[in-house]
Amino acid sequence: MSSLSQQTSQQTSQQTSVVSSGVITTAQGSLVSASSLLTVPLSALPSQTLKVSLSGTLVQITLRQRSTGLYADFDAGTTRLLSGVLCQDRTWLVRDAAIGLPGDFLFADTQGQQGPDTTGLGSRFLLLYAPIWSS
Repeated sequence: MSSLSQQTSQQTSQQTSVVSSGVITTAQGSLVSASSLLTVPLSALPSQTLKVSLSGTLVQITLRQRSTGLYADFDAGTTRLLSGVLCQDRTWLVRDAAIGLPGDFLFADTQGQQGPDTTGLGSRFLLLYAPIWSS
């Protein structure tokens, strides 16, 4: 098998493993059941704001591409809870229930382990939500 075929096969297998293996390994080494994650719909735009109802809370997420990476802001209602969070592959963005969000978010690269950029949002880079500290 040529190296290009092997690389393509590995990328396909990584994409399948993120979406259908049943478990995602975060950058911190924790395992998360894929069945407990919801995909937040995104567009491949350099700047976007979306509002989603998650666990009974209206959450506004703003994403902005900068030269140093993709950054996220999180609001609940009219209150800014987090600002300027660097988005990295399989790394929790909120990390603490005390912030006031009903769960946590992470990006997953379906074709490798790169940090997300806007060209692949919603396809290669999925924004996943886990209601990990909901009762």
